[in-house]
This record gives sequence, C-alpha cells and structure tokens, in this order.
Amino acid sequence: MLFKKVGSTVLSYFSALPYLLGYIGRIFESSIIFFHRDKSAHKVLIMQLLFTFIEALPIIAILSVSLGSAVYIIGHSFLVSIGQGNLIYGLLAIFIVRELGPLLVAFVVTARSATAIATELGGMVTSHQIESLVACGIDPIDYLVVPRFIGVTLSVFFLNLYFSLCGLLSPALIAWFVNPAASYGYLSNLLKAIPVFMIVTSLIKSLVFGMLISITATYYGFNVERASTEIPIAGIQAVTKSFFGIIIADVVIIVLSSL
Repeated sequence: MLFKKVGSTVLSYFSALPYLLGYIGRIFESSIIFFHRDKSAHKVLIMQLLFTFIEALPIIAILSVSLGSAVYIIGHSFLVSIGQGNLIYGLLAIFIVRELGPLLVAFVVTARSATAIATELGGMVTSHQIESLVACGIDPIDYLVVPRFIGVTLSVFFLNLYFSLCGLLSPALIAWFVNPAASYGYLSNLLKAIPVFMIVTSLIKSLVFGMLISITATYYGFNVERASTEIPIAGIQAVTKSFFGIIIADVVIIVLSSL
C-alpha cells in the first residue's frame, strides 16, 4: 500500500512536468514583452512591488542589523582572542553577502508573498474571475502571472542588496561606539574582503530565488479547482515547495560557484 502511494505520487509529479515546463516557458516569453503591452497590467506590478518590496523593508532591516551585529560581536571577540581579528571582514562577507542575505530574504518573501499570491489566485479561480478574464479576451498569464513574476523577482533582488547594505553597515556603528579609532578602517577593509565574484553569486541567487517563489506561488494558485477549501492547501503547498526549491537551488549554486 505504501509503495503504491509513493508510486502514484511520483507518477503525478512526472505527468505534470510537461505542463509545468510549458507554464514556465510561457511566463518567460510574456515577460520579455511585458512592458510593451497594455499598461493595465503595470498597476498589478506596482501593487506587487509595494507589497513584496516596500512593506518588507522594516523586517529585512531588523533581521540584517541584528544578524550583522551578532556576527561582528561574536566573531570579532573570538578572532581577536586568537590573533586573527582581520578575518572578521571575510566572515561578514560570507555570512551576510553570500549566504544569509539571499536565503533569509527569500524565506521572508516566501512567507509573506507566496502565501498571498497562491491564495489570491486560488480565490479568483473559485469565484470564476479567471473565466471572466478569458471570456473578455484577457490572458491570465499576461495580466496576473507575469506582473507577479517580475515584481517578486525584482523585490527579492533589491531586498537582498538592502539586506547586505544594512547587515554590513551596522557593525561599523558598533565598532565606532566600542573603538572609534579602529573603526575608521572598517569600510576599506570590508571592501577588500568582498570579491566581485561573491557579489555576483549573491545577486544570481536572489534572481533565481525570486523566480522560484513567483512561479511556484502562481502555479499552485492556478491549480485550485472548484472548492474554496483548496485555497489554504494551495497556500501551504506554495510555501513548502518554495522553501524546498530555494534550498536545492542554493546548494546547486554553491557547488557550481566553487568549481
């Protein structure tokens, strides 16, 4: 019985794969010409940026300042005790820029936006709003999916930059309060410890994570059929699958960047 259930689950995933690939291809195709289309969908993009990017700035600032300060305080005291105080800059770069920044931003956006997008689209399906759009000659992919795809991807990208900026500058304030004389070389030493390749890797992660979140959320939102009880299930699936995809993508990018 167990093997039958596992087998049916695996088969269902593979049977949905062609549809998913076509869905992703359709999103990318429409994204290329999105800004040349009717401007009505631009309002959806603006609202998505407002919710995913602007409204997430306070929590991202709190997370980045807290983690950057904690890494600096704990790491600096330990490294100074073993005579390697200058390594704190490389440690901050690895933790804040390369690893924690893209991951935590993606997790926050998933928790806030993936659930909202999946439940909103699921509600539109059950209330027949999608059918109404199609009847009016409006493509739901162009009007509903692509603005959210672009909005979430750009939001994760810029929130990652914002996280890195706050997370790296907050230790400078701590260093200035603790030892003003030693804090003057903080920024110059920090810039030397952050290679361009690390910044590029971080930005690639944020773009990939943003695409994963938006595609997963919209896909499961549209998978709702008729019952309103399916809407919270779609939200849960969107979040869990996004988390899983982010972790897998992070591991793959780390492995590829270390080759």
